[in-house]
Amino acid sequence: MQLQSFLRSFGKVAVVTVLVAGVPVVASYAQGAAAPAAPAPAGARIYGIDRSHSHLGFSIRHLLTRVDGRFKDFAGAVVYDPKAPEKSSVEVTAQATSIDTDTPNRDNDLRSENFFDVAKFPTLSFKSTSVKAVSPTKLDVTGDFTMHGVTKRITVPVEVMGTLPFRGGEKAGFATTFTLDRKDYSITWNRALDTGSALLGDEVTINIQLETGWEPPKPAETPKPSGR
Repeated sequence: MQLQSFLRSFGKVAVVTVLVAGVPVVASYAQGAAAPAAPAPAGARIYGIDRSHSHLGFSIRHLLTRVDGRFKDFAGAVVYDPKAPEKSSVEVTAQATSIDTDTPNRDNDLRSENFFDVAKFPTLSFKSTSVKAVSPTKLDVTGDFTMHGVTKRITVPVEVMGTLPFRGGEKAGFATTFTLDRKDYSITWNRALDTGSALLGDEVTINIQLETGWEPPKPAETPKPSGR
């Protein structure tokens, strides 16, 4: 099955994040986003992100401590071959408006022009370009990350949590933690304090936990007799 066709099967929201969900890291995937036209390499399997058992989160300094948040609406897929991890890939897309810090007023501010400007930049996305095996359970995943209309190539460390059979298919787990400078993506709002420091930090810690699933192709249905 081609990855593009697989993602269409999610319907309207096959939205960020490889392991961001390739986020092995993988990111979610939105309908209409570009997807590879080539089928998965021989031996590789396409794992869809199980959003109900995955997490796309972040934290940033506020004054002296850190505030946590997450994106609730995301989807994507990982092409993964444990015997040839360098052939793996991942695409993820997240809906910026789904940001959630458990404080509605703050979330609305984050959606505004001060930060994500979701009306102009509705999604965040990650699309891998290469995967390097560092060890049997560690990958370096390089790809293009887009946020707030800015795209930069980044490399993130991904931990392969393993694979296991599940209900006739297979589950695969991936995790990553890395940091970004929000100013690199033109998210610059801040407020100076009397002490000379700033209200917010610039470094954002990203934490992604992905549970993904593969299902074997369904057998073709046998045509029913015409009845004649």
